[in-house]
Amino acid sequence: MAAKGQRSNSQPIQLGQRLKTARKAKGLLLREVADQVGCSKSLLSKFEHGAASPSLSTLHRIVQVLGINIGALCDHVPASIVHVSKANSRPVITTAANGSDVGVVLERLVPHGAGHQLQGNIHIVPPGHGSVGSITHEGEEIGYILAGRLDLTIGKDTFRLKEGDSFVFSSGIDHSYRNPGRKTAKIIWINTPPTF
Repeated sequence: MAAKGQRSNSQPIQLGQRLKTARKAKGLLLREVADQVGCSKSLLSKFEHGAASPSLSTLHRIVQVLGINIGALCDHVPASIVHVSKANSRPVITTAANGSDVGVVLERLVPHGAGHQLQGNIHIVPPGHGSVGSITHEGEEIGYILAGRLDLTIGKDTFRLKEGDSFVFSSGIDHSYRNPGRKTAKIIWINTPPTF
C-alpha cells in the first residue's frame, strides 16, 4: 500500500529479501539478529518474508547489527562524480509499525555506493507516524521541512517544526521524530558520513 504523499511511480525496495540476504551474508542466524535488535525471532522472520514492515528505529537497529546502513539495502550504484535521479524514479523504502500498513517512507536522494560522503533521503511521514523510538549513530545531520509539521526530539529537547524550518545536530545524540499534524510531512534529511 502506498503511503499518502508517496509518488506512485517510485521504485519500491524489496526490503525483506534484502534484509535476509544481508543477514545470511554475515553468517548470522535469525535468533542472533533478533536478540541483538530486541525483537522476537518470529517478528524478524516476518520482516524478511515481507509479512510485516519494521519501524524506522527497528530497521536502523537491524542494519546496525548487520554492519550496514539503510542505504545499503538499495541497489548499489557504481561510483561516479555525477548522479542524477529523475522525479518519480528514485528508490523508496517503506517502514511501518504497530500493525499499521503505513509508516515512514524514505525516498533516496543519494544512491548507495562507494565514494559518497553524504546520505540523503526525503522522509515522507504520514500524520501520527514517526521513527517509533530513538536512533543513534555516528555523524552529523541536517534537515529541512518541505511540508507539514514535525516534532523532533534530540536528547531531552523536543522541537515543534513546520514548513520552512531547518535543523542540524550530532547523530550521536538520541533522536526521534513524529508528525503531530493532519497532513503528510516531507523532510529533506541529509547525514554524513552515510551511517544511517
